[in-house]
Amino acid sequence: MSTTAMRSGLIQGVIDGLPLLGGYIPVAISFGVIAVQAGFSTLEATLISVFIYAGASQFLLVAMVAAGSSLWLAVCMTLLVNVRHVVYAPNLVPYLPQSKAWPFLMHGLTDQIFALAHARLPILEDSRKVDWFKGVSMVAWLSWILGTALGGIAGESLTQQWPVLDSVMPFALPALFLVLLAPKFSSKLWSTTLLVTIAAALVIALGSFKNAAIPFAALCGALTFYVLTSHVDRKQFNAN
Repeated sequence: MSTTAMRSGLIQGVIDGLPLLGGYIPVAISFGVIAVQAGFSTLEATLISVFIYAGASQFLLVAMVAAGSSLWLAVCMTLLVNVRHVVYAPNLVPYLPQSKAWPFLMHGLTDQIFALAHARLPILEDSRKVDWFKGVSMVAWLSWILGTALGGIAGESLTQQWPVLDSVMPFALPALFLVLLAPKFSSKLWSTTLLVTIAAALVIALGSFKNAAIPFAALCGALTFYVLTSHVDRKQFNAN
């Protein structure tokens, strides 16, 4: 491979990744702040972003650890949320040239990178694809790490100046998830699924098995969504 081709692939990847900064850095900062409020140090929060690098799963991990859940349950739930990557990677396989680098580069596969790769890889030359993925994934990963570190530092300094934030900041994580979930309530399917999930979580949380509330609610939500979508598919099939 020529140096020019390698350089152009990297540069194109970096350019394509720059728009992601507007979304990655603010959310990463909020993760850093929340992790510090949950009892993690800035270094620990940053290392979570370095090695786990799982977006919403990191918030879930921190929340479960802060709530006193066992480590194995927190790890299992983090893996469960990330199981979507089992679908992401095979969808990219038709566009990936042979390279020993892919198993390592898949650490950089996120929802946004998947969307970009699905649009960009089919139109790139094979000689540029590996380096393009390196460029775009490094921009996203490094911005996430930087944002987490900034959030951790800010979280520590802010709480020292305004101790009242210790009582306020725990609401940041629920508020963040509410913002992410709110658009889903515009659909009857998702509204029903989310309401069942919320109800199941509340019932279990108010009982004697609080640590089981999240996985049980997730299972109820998944089953509800499956049943409802299957019912819709059957109605459409019968109509035809």
